[in-house]
Amino acid sequence: MKKILGILGKPGAGKDTFCDLFKKNHESVEIFKFSDPLSDVLKIFFDEVTREDQQWLVNNLRDRFGKDILAKAIEKKILKSDSDFILLNGVRLFEDEEMVKRLGGDIVYIETRPKLRWKRMKKRGEKADDDVSFEKFLKLDKGRSEKDIEEIGKRSKFKVDNNKSEKELEKQVKRLIQELNE
Repeated sequence: MKKILGILGKPGAGKDTFCDLFKKNHESVEIFKFSDPLSDVLKIFFDEVTREDQQWLVNNLRDRFGKDILAKAIEKKILKSDSDFILLNGVRLFEDEEMVKRLGGDIVYIETRPKLRWKRMKKRGEKADDDVSFEKFLKLDKGRSEKDIEEIGKRSKFKVDNNKSEKELEKQVKRLIQELNE
């Protein structure tokens, strides 16, 4: 049976870093990112991908095909995967959480203060609109695709505090891996 963890957190919380550290400390894990299908589509048309464009695209897809459209896409990838351990980076909606639970998985909630998330996003420059004012960041943070995160986080089985160093985050990842292997 596959072990599945849905990774949940607001933008800039450290989901990618968490997944990278998990992969570094666990020999066989596959990572699927909920935003990859959105980025793939946007890259066909544009050189730069913005979070605002991703939010627009996913909102339109959900309006047309249902709130669970990304969960369905990720579930297909999970079912085709040969990996015994899968991380689902970017759980955001109740429908995503439901899919993770239905497949026997658990949720990991990464908590990080808003100001720190904003600073980290500006520094990483992953998306074209990562370098925005704190006010614009807070506005994007309230987008439709971000609204369920805190509620799902309250119910998550595992919570990770990512308000300190990457070294501290790695300690928490190692403890979690140990707990999952017991």
